[in-house]
Amino acid sequence: MTFVPVIPESYTHVLAEFESLDPLLSALRLDSSRLKCTSIAVSRKWLALGSSGGGLNLIQKEGWKHRLFLSHREGAISQVACCSHDDDYVAVATSQGFVVVWELNQERRGKPERIYVSSEHKGRKVTALCWDTAILRVFVGDHMGKVSAIKLNTSKQARAAVTFVMFPVQTITTVDSCVVQLDYLDGRLLISSLTRSFLCDTEREKFWKIGNKERDGEYGACFFPGRCAAGQQPLIYCARPGSRMWEVNFDGEVISTHQFKKLLSSPPLPVITLRSEPQYDHTVGSSQSLAFPKLLHLSEHCVLTWTERGIYIFVPQNVQVLLWSEVKDIQDVAVFKNELFCLHLNGKISHLSLLSVERCVERLLRRSLWNLAAHTCCLFQNSLIAGRGRKSLTVDKLEHLKSQLDLTTCSDLISQLEELILKFEPLDSACSSRRSSISSHESFSILDSGIYRIISSRRGSQSDEDTCSLHSQTLSEDERLKEFISHQEEDQADQCCSSHGNEVTFETDKNETFLPFGIPLSFRSPSPLVSLQAVKESVSSFVRKTTEKIGTLHTSPDLKVRPEPRGDEQLCEEDVSPVTCSKEEDTEGIKEVTSQPPEEDKFQELKIATAEAMTKLQDPLVLFESKSLRMVLQEWLSQLEKTFAMKDFSGISGTCNSSTTSNEDVLLFDESKNGILVEDNEKEKRDSLGNEETVDHKARESVNSLRDDLFRICSPCSIANGLRKDLAELTTLCLELNVLNSEIKSTSGHEDHTLQQHSSEILACQFLKKYFFLLDLKRAKESIKLTYANNHCVWDTFIEGLKEMASSSPTYMEMEEGDLPTKLKLVDDSVPFDSPLLIAYATQLYEKFGESALRSLIKFYPSILPSDVMQLCHHHPAQFLAYLDSLVRSRPEDHRQSFLESLLQPESLRLDWLLLAVSHDAPPSTSTMDDEGNPRPHSHLFSWGYSQLILHLIKLPADFTTKEKMTDICRSRGFWPGYLTLCLELERRREAFTNIVYLNDMSLMDGDSGWIPETMEEWKLLLHLVQNKNTKPDPQNSPNGSFSDGPSPVNLENVALLLAKAMGPDRAWSLLQECGLTLELSERFTRTCDILRIAEKRQRALIQSMLEKCDRFLWSQQA
Repeated sequence: MTFVPVIPESYTHVLAEFESLDPLLSALRLDSSRLKCTSIAVSRKWLALGSSGGGLNLIQKEGWKHRLFLSHREGAISQVACCSHDDDYVAVATSQGFVVVWELNQERRGKPERIYVSSEHKGRKVTALCWDTAILRVFVGDHMGKVSAIKLNTSKQARAAVTFVMFPVQTITTVDSCVVQLDYLDGRLLISSLTRSFLCDTEREKFWKIGNKERDGEYGACFFPGRCAAGQQPLIYCARPGSRMWEVNFDGEVISTHQFKKLLSSPPLPVITLRSEPQYDHTVGSSQSLAFPKLLHLSEHCVLTWTERGIYIFVPQNVQVLLWSEVKDIQDVAVFKNELFCLHLNGKISHLSLLSVERCVERLLRRSLWNLAAHTCCLFQNSLIAGRGRKSLTVDKLEHLKSQLDLTTCSDLISQLEELILKFEPLDSACSSRRSSISSHESFSILDSGIYRIISSRRGSQSDEDTCSLHSQTLSEDERLKEFISHQEEDQADQCCSSHGNEVTFETDKNETFLPFGIPLSFRSPSPLVSLQAVKESVSSFVRKTTEKIGTLHTSPDLKVRPEPRGDEQLCEEDVSPVTCSKEEDTEGIKEVTSQPPEEDKFQELKIATAEAMTKLQDPLVLFESKSLRMVLQEWLSQLEKTFAMKDFSGISGTCNSSTTSNEDVLLFDESKNGILVEDNEKEKRDSLGNEETVDHKARESVNSLRDDLFRICSPCSIANGLRKDLAELTTLCLELNVLNSEIKSTSGHEDHTLQQHSSEILACQFLKKYFFLLDLKRAKESIKLTYANNHCVWDTFIEGLKEMASSSPTYMEMEEGDLPTKLKLVDDSVPFDSPLLIAYATQLYEKFGESALRSLIKFYPSILPSDVMQLCHHHPAQFLAYLDSLVRSRPEDHRQSFLESLLQPESLRLDWLLLAVSHDAPPSTSTMDDEGNPRPHSHLFSWGYSQLILHLIKLPADFTTKEKMTDICRSRGFWPGYLTLCLELERRREAFTNIVYLNDMSLMDGDSGWIPETMEEWKLLLHLVQNKNTKPDPQNSPNGSFSDGPSPVNLENVALLLAKAMGPDRAWSLLQECGLTLELSERFTRTCDILRIAEKRQRALIQSMLEKCDRFLWSQQA
């Protein structure tokens, strides 16, 4: 390990890359030679990537989730611009010169739609896009110098308007050369061309040329917003040749020229990245004379630009180069606050952040990037020593960093860190005294009341010692986090760039959660509980005895009064996963909690059991072995039952709000009461084994009795987020695998199967009620639908729990009154689209409005799935069909097939839905089939209520066995259109033609969609079927009562005419003679054959004449 050079003190900021976006590009398939990224834009919410294939990928910055893909047939994407004041709009320019504006409809949860397509620049290369900062207007510039404005009338406005108005494109101006850059601020448009910059007042339609001297080349310009509090007017900065910038006021007058040529002779600063160790060369280079192709306003006081060599960041008001770093082959850069997204010529993307050195080191430490953090500290040690970030980057953190380095490979790095720490210490007396005497840092004394008083010095660089009692050391994580963040915000307010005596403040990165930094040193425990571990162990017996005495006084059954919970106190969070009660703000200080340690011990056992179970689940031999996995879950479940079956949670629930306490007094069973319930259930099961006739009766009684119980919808105590996540995972896994109690199930051979089934239902309902607050509600819902699809009691119990959870919501109370549209709008506006409580509101609507409510639920897809609706209306399957048909019809015609296929999960639903569809709103089977099961004539013309849905199900791809089963279903129910389609698809053509003859409709064999025999054998079969057809007329009753105007019947003459048209009159006559059917034909057939012969002869003559003319023309061209 070589010695790390030291960067001068004046450099206080750095560019850092904490994550690579290569996996994202690979997932989007934008890393190939055929398809790559061509344009980039960024907003508060989105990262927009345009591709050479004409697609626009919109990625949500939070979590880097690929949310939307917008396709364009107008060519590759050349420019992208996101609306800065409304994330719901994005503008795209294509290689053919079209400009497309999209409304994403994220608020209304709809599909993105094109709200404007401009061809004003068609055939030109669009070089710049820019949004208005106040209204929905897009400015467009092209390579010919034309600048236009697109004013938008959106769907949001159209809803309030009487008519929809499409505003025409307005031509702003045409400048003398290619538009290089556009920028807009406060009613003024800034245009930078190859020769000069222009300022346009778009409201008063006035134009100014900026400066008198022209230039030649790509030079950018940008607005520099002023600070409203200071009363400063915005400025303009225009790039000039020779690394210069004009500073211009808001009226377009040049104030001064800033020269950065000599300042750029300094060596480049390294980019802090995981790809390589940062390197710094002290060698001073020559001055750089650069042309800045674009200027971008970055952070609060900076202007950014780039060249083919690197990135340059200036503080122009101070004529200061904040930094420049070598980043090669940049094509374009998009910025948002202090974030930079660089698009390279090869299509790759770099995500950089402009941070102070202290902030950069802190983020590296939080990511446990020890070597990189140590390098950064050593490189910028001058800045760290002189900087004001010492409150956040303390000596303790540097000591911890040093302890994480490898002595064998990082010896030089460790020695430099030790030097840095020594330079820190003299300026930090509190830290120095703390390091010299551990006992002065943490000591305690016992008060007469039995409370332990902890004397502890404060964290950071404060020198004052503070005395705090036990309750001050047991502050909640949230309160300590707030305190820590407040200190950080104060530090960030003081953060500066000290050059030329001027301070420059930069915005803190708000996207990253700021967590308290705990250092496990001997004199500093990572949490108050660990720092008091020795105290806790030494006096645990004393505290337990005290707790028992207090518990005896406070939890006596004779003295305990259970208050009625008030409606305004039952407020629980409506969230996707485990539901917790909101914490009450403690404004009077934390009370003495001498009874806490024993309850903590009980919770500690659950923490240990949970950690052990999660560790075992990492073992593939356990995870993929059902028996082992169930044993692990049963062992853990026994500890969960033990922990949450405690009589009194007073020791732990001190952090819960009053609603939790009152609710738990009502919702939680006492230990004795709970035990009696379990014993009664077990006794009932044993008795039922002896009396087989009472099994169903007793099981139903047990199930029905569960509905009178109450749910644990709120946690009875405060649970840390990490533990809560593991508890939710294991609890949900228990439900999914049907591990519902900790007892080993009996495997006796004589045990009744019906009893087992009902017992499973009972246990599932009990499990839901006891641990509802721990479940991942989305996964629990899917598990119940799969495991208990035919046992609706468990689903009803789950829905009751959701209703109980939602009952305290104002929305739920408001839905007691009003009509269906009003309630639907209330749910749509008030309930999050991904909330698991949405199904509870849907149930409430269905119970009041029935089928009409079900049809309205299609607007909540995919939050409410068809499988949810099936469970919702399991007593009325016909109503589910109405919902499914409406859902499919809500999609465009060409998308219905694929959409229906996506709903069929699992595949077994296909047959269930088909059988349901052919069984409801269908004609009686006696009308479609005769006594022998053959089709009645014209019975395929009967109307079926869900014929379109049935045909969609039939046409979906499936395996051979499934298709055969579908064929049998259609035949047994008399749905002949579907049956014929499936027969021909399965190559059962003989059956198809047989049934066509029975249906007696020639239209089934005519036209483009008809089924015509393809081979000579099939024609012979058809003729034979017609010949053998019973000539005795059947009673024919059409759907309309008469067949006088009905379809043409299937008789010998009509089939012979079809044969003549398909094969020609001569071949048809030969086949009819072979079958001995010529005597049965009328003169009509003979005349038709003669006409066909004449038409065929004339057609041959016409073709011959055309060929001769073409031949003569070609010979004449050669001559």
